[in-house]
Amino acid sequence: MSSSPVVIVLAAGLGSRYAGPRHKLAEPFGTSTVLGQTVGRAIASGLPVVVVTTPALVDDAKHWVARRDIVVLTGPQGPGAGGMGDSIAAGVSARAGAGGWLILPGDMPLVRPDSLNAVAAQLGQHPVCFAQFHGRRGHPVGFSAELYSDLVRLSGPDGARRVLARYPAHALELDDPGVLEDLDTVDDMARMLAAADDGSPLSTF
Repeated sequence: MSSSPVVIVLAAGLGSRYAGPRHKLAEPFGTSTVLGQTVGRAIASGLPVVVVTTPALVDDAKHWVARRDIVVLTGPQGPGAGGMGDSIAAGVSARAGAGGWLILPGDMPLVRPDSLNAVAAQLGQHPVCFAQFHGRRGHPVGFSAELYSDLVRLSGPDGARRVLARYPAHALELDDPGVLEDLDTVDDMARMLAAADDGSPLSTF
């Protein structure tokens, strides 16, 4: 079994609350896109990365990771028919031998690479660890390898809520407001761009 946890970037949602001209993950973000910035920061952590997405966003994901590191949800598990639970299960199944899994939504481009590493480092002592900032719960959420059988059975819109309710979770306080910043609205986009310095994919690491 690999000793390194894997970052699973979730990029298969509809993004229906976002009223911009395109899917929120495909929106420009500096010299990249929202998804590109999120994946770029995950890669900068040095941890392995898998992107779970849909056919519409595969080309964007391929700018950042190899095709073998992209899991495409289609058919009954595609957008609108599955949910975050399906995406998590697909990503975990694709890297069954990992030393754990960090769940990172694709619309969180401000999470720092060192925050990902900090959560990953806790999985040897805790079955579940999540990042928090000023006492507020955020992402990534990390799961240890021992929870594989629980994670691959997930489905539906509730993500890993059932697993989180079953196992004790360690809150890791981090000096990273990006662990709370997800993109739902056009106003969120404006705020996040302002917080990202020049917004280029690798400039704010």
